[in-house]
Amino acid sequence: MVSTKPSVVPLPYWVRGDTNAFFGFGVNVLVNVLTLTGLCLFVVNLPEREVFGTILPALGIALVAGNIYYTHLARRLARRENRTDVTALPYGPSVPHMFIVIFVIMLPIYLSTGDAVRAWQAGMAWAFIIGVIVLIGAFVGPYIRRYTPRAALLGTLAGISITFISMNPAGQMWRMAWIALPVLALLLIGLLTDVKLPFNFPIGLAALLLGTAIGWIGGAMSVPDVTAAARDIAFAFPTFQLDLLWSGLSDMAPLLATAIPLGVYNFTEAMTNVESAATAGDNYNLRSVLLADGAGAVIGSALGSPFPPAVYVGHPGWKAAGGRTGYSMATGIVIALLCFLGMFSLLGAIFPTAAIVPILLYIGLLIGAQAFQATPRAHAAAVVAALIPNIAAWATGQMNNALAAAGTTAAEVGNEALAGAGVVYDGLRILGEGAILAGLVLGAIVAFIIDKRFVHAAVFAASGAVLAFIGLIHGEEVQWNANGQVALGYLFVAVICGIFALGKYPPRVPDPEEIELDRLHGASTPAAPAAAAPAATDSAAGDSTATDSAAAGGAAGGEKREPAVSS
Repeated sequence: MVSTKPSVVPLPYWVRGDTNAFFGFGVNVLVNVLTLTGLCLFVVNLPEREVFGTILPALGIALVAGNIYYTHLARRLARRENRTDVTALPYGPSVPHMFIVIFVIMLPIYLSTGDAVRAWQAGMAWAFIIGVIVLIGAFVGPYIRRYTPRAALLGTLAGISITFISMNPAGQMWRMAWIALPVLALLLIGLLTDVKLPFNFPIGLAALLLGTAIGWIGGAMSVPDVTAAARDIAFAFPTFQLDLLWSGLSDMAPLLATAIPLGVYNFTEAMTNVESAATAGDNYNLRSVLLADGAGAVIGSALGSPFPPAVYVGHPGWKAAGGRTGYSMATGIVIALLCFLGMFSLLGAIFPTAAIVPILLYIGLLIGAQAFQATPRAHAAAVVAALIPNIAAWATGQMNNALAAAGTTAAEVGNEALAGAGVVYDGLRILGEGAILAGLVLGAIVAFIIDKRFVHAAVFAASGAVLAFIGLIHGEEVQWNANGQVALGYLFVAVICGIFALGKYPPRVPDPEEIELDRLHGASTPAAPAAAAPAATDSAAGDSTATDSAAAGGAAGGEKREPAVSS
């Protein structure tokens, strides 16, 4: 009798394409870890023993566990579908979150108290809250994504990318432009075009090596610094820091204003990335991904890391580069070993900062551009509205830092004196409080008004009134009647939108290009809100996501480009 059972295709742990994907993705994660190391040491002034002995080893545990887990998911999917071309999801420290936790959470506490450890405790607590919210998002995320306009979600992210991700690296770049600009040019050519280097050499590694060579030849780096850093290499393995975490959680209320919307963003972005992978042919279980991301943030914070990890943008690009199941696990293991051995001090002495930060500017450019490319053109004003609170938050932070450097504060200078110098400090401060959630609210209101969906706009305006009243937006802290005048303003907007809703105006009719864009992103159009269900639906038992989001895959890096972007 001839067997009709299909033969099982051998599934290797490593293929040639994994090598290319490993160098590209590995350099991406390496750059991100080098950046967050510098932020801890030179922005918050944390002691080196805490950074290299606790924070980085804790991050290493989260990265190696997460990447091994996603390798397991990829191999399980490959066996289930009897394929050898399944690509693991990329996973690493989230770039937007590492800037937000440093500049929005940790730095203000350090500047007001002078206590770097207290700032670190708050960062750990913030990362823990992010993780809990992502775990909850595994069950409620699809509903939030269904009812919030894409322009509001992406516009808020663009605000973060333009300010906290792009502006500071840009300032560092132009201090040593002779190193940074050639690196940026190489990144732009390799990542925004279909031009490939000879032998398909990873563009991220090539850019880093180019900047490093220019820096060393030009005398920007120092051999004694490398020698001194090499002496600091020592093995460190993390232990639980529950006492520090509990101390941070004891003053949790001020952290919620950023943790809640960023947690919402985390699971929303994870849904988009899962859709992107499905477009490339790999249908992962959304709930499995969100539970892993949330658990990674919770475990990492308990070990001492304030940096939540996340699935990265760019799965289709690594798939096109030939990556399969091995590259992700290899990246996690190598980066974890570097963290355990304290190698990032040595790497920081070898690689010039100006050779590293251009990739962050590129990330900011890409995320900012996506906010306009992946939303209807009619919603461009909504994207800008979502940008504004984040710009205000960044500008206020710059003012506060400048005043602190001068040995004073805005309160000591006085609002009248600042206004007399043309500085609208007080208004920008109020606008920027809880900027991420405020951007979501403002962007949604504007998008729904543009679509003449006045009931939806009124609901978001009323929500803004409640959020402002309790201080989650436009308030210095979470409390009752945190900012009544702003809450009243949102309430008036809700009333106005409610009055116009009585006119029963027909919703704006989307053009064909917009309908196609919404279809590709799995979203419903304004004219037909029930036309499409949430793009990502999953069952707890299987790896499946119902989606048709080719555009999401393109936004994630494209199948003809080698991405070096993180989410």
